[in-house]
Amino acid sequence: MVTAAQPAPPLPCAVSVRHLGPNWYATVMGTAVVATAGTALSPHVPGLRGALAGVWALSLVLLVTLLCARAVHWARHRDQARAHLLDPATAPFYGCLAMALLAVGGGALGVGRDWIGPRTAVALDAVLFIAGTAVGLAAAVAVPYLMAVRHRVEPGQATPVWLLPLVAPMVSAAVGPPLVHQLPPGQPRETLLLVCVALFGLSLLATLVMLPLVFGRLITGGPLPLALTPTLFLVLGPLGQSTTAVGAFADVAPGVVPAPYSQGFDVLAVLYGVPVMGFALLWFCLATAHVVRARRHGMRFAMTWWSFTFPVGTCVTGAEALGRHTGLVAYAGPALVLYAVLVAAWGTAAVGTVRGLLRGELLAGPGPVPVAPRPATARTTSGAVR
Repeated sequence: MVTAAQPAPPLPCAVSVRHLGPNWYATVMGTAVVATAGTALSPHVPGLRGALAGVWALSLVLLVTLLCARAVHWARHRDQARAHLLDPATAPFYGCLAMALLAVGGGALGVGRDWIGPRTAVALDAVLFIAGTAVGLAAAVAVPYLMAVRHRVEPGQATPVWLLPLVAPMVSAAVGPPLVHQLPPGQPRETLLLVCVALFGLSLLATLVMLPLVFGRLITGGPLPLALTPTLFLVLGPLGQSTTAVGAFADVAPGVVPAPYSQGFDVLAVLYGVPVMGFALLWFCLATAHVVRARRHGMRFAMTWWSFTFPVGTCVTGAEALGRHTGLVAYAGPALVLYAVLVAAWGTAAVGTVRGLLRGELLAGPGPVPVAPRPATARTTSGAVR
């Protein structure tokens, strides 16, 4: 007798978030940066600012949704949460939590104030800046510590994902300066500015230590696995974000620090930003070549495709900062082209993510390991198995 196939039972909420990892915060980062990176372009495009405010609102909704879902994950699936922390491929993504908080907070003051009002925007930005900075500093210490004492990683396993917890303080350095003038004049303003400079140095030096491992592994170990190839764009994050940060320092320094230092920040914005953005262009071309190769070899959509969004967005804001401080129109063109790439990448990643969620692929657990007969082994006279 033939029986009809029974429909699959509905997936409870607690089960559906079991495999929801910290990498999902990349969706918030990638969405928020579309709004913040476009603010400098909005005066030249009618109606763009309103659309950017809507995109920022979407990033805020995504952040709140993911924070709630991850809270359920930790409450109901602590074994899986602990496994994420002890997995060297997943633990670095805890830096994404900090950057998601900071990206939404920075967007609140930049464009979100059009919807929620200036006072609410300042309060939201301040709260998310403090929380994001605290989480970022914790991740910058805890993740490398776990990699050293628990993960037992090897140089051949290095990927750009290792940079994520180290870049989070750089995001704090870039989004903190706009809050400087919200504080009382004098030491409070100068203190916040110099704290941002310290965060810049912390992240920059840590990145300079880690980046040679990533580049060395790429040169000596060959191309990354297909699914990880998009993560090569993560290297653009510290490059573009650091250029954005030094530009932000120069924007707020006059009247906050004494005259020689305020002028020095303006010089730093150009002398640091120009060569770093030059290297970012080199890396952009190198990463693009690897992605084209991986696509030809069958690379399919994965959550790593969100690597095409936030890092590219930081290069947009970095180019915009250089345009402000050099006065060169030459930086407007690259900023516009990169922003077009950012929007296209965000749309592609968003569509792929929605499709994967509807199909139940992205939150599904690892597939079952096929059962196969154990191969026979033979031992040499020395006792080694061959």
